Amino acid sequence: MNQFATPTDEKNWAMFCHLSSFAGVIIPFGNVVGPLILWSMKKDYSELVDREGKKSINFQISMSIYIFVSAILVFVGIGILLLIGLALVNLIFVVMAIVKTLNGEDYEYPLSIKFLN
Repeated sequence: MNQFATPTDEKNWAMFCHLSSFAGVIIPFGNVVGPLILWSMKKDYSELVDREGKKSINFQISMSIYIFVSAILVFVGIGILLLIGLALVNLIFVVMAIVKTLNGEDYEYPLSIKFLN
């Protein structure tokens, strides 16, 4: 770990790992790629960044799976409601993770499958 990392810098980089998931609004799969790039760049920077980056990646991969299944269910009719619900859940949970991380609190995403430990 970086011996020169200040607590504020650690919190900021951990927050950016969560915030970068909004790249999915602009770039296809940016919700996974954004946190993955930041995490891979800064995972050795601090334990906090490593932990929060993994949480963000796990949640965004989980959400991508849920969105894919919901997109298939569009043909049945319920998929559109699920997609809207998932978009809201994603927005709310990511904002909650950002706020908790900046406040120095631990936040575990609900509905998240642990791909990275």
